[in-house]
Amino acid sequence: MSARSESIDVREMTLEDVNIRIDYFHASSDDHLRMLGVDRALLPTPAQWRDFYEQDYAKPIEQRVNHSLLWLLEDEVIGFATTDHVDFGIEAFMHLHITQPHLRSDGLGARFIVRSAAIFFDVLHLKRLLCESNALNAASNRTVQAAGVRYLFSHHTQPSPINYPQITTRWILDERPS
Repeated sequence: MSARSESIDVREMTLEDVNIRIDYFHASSDDHLRMLGVDRALLPTPAQWRDFYEQDYAKPIEQRVNHSLLWLLEDEVIGFATTDHVDFGIEAFMHLHITQPHLRSDGLGARFIVRSAAIFFDVLHLKRLLCESNALNAASNRTVQAAGVRYLFSHHTQPSPINYPQITTRWILDERPS
């Protein structure tokens, strides 16, 4: 059976799940991190990252700087979506990662983006959801486009504290996917 017809689900990432994200970045190869625009030297230590999550999860959702979801295929976690730069009730930036390399070109990403975006719109009461990919990460940009996210522009920036300065492509959803 192809992954396209298998059961997918998206659920909230709990505090007990955050090591999935932490381990993903710390275990990724340098080549993979470069493709994502991430500088290994800028990653918080696992303990620092865990402390950040413990503090953030202790706050009401309206005050958090982050909101995260897990992606499941046939009840197995295969990736996650996170938001940062959250301006509750207005906008947030979405980040998307399939943790299983053999599933990255299987058409799942666009399906997970649509499901995740709908949840982010609902939970964070958003008017718009942005995504900013490394411009050289063609697969990521194609996937975002396939999910119906609209191109805004490309520019040179440092998208987050774990990224090196780079050219990024900014995408926008200005309404909740149905």
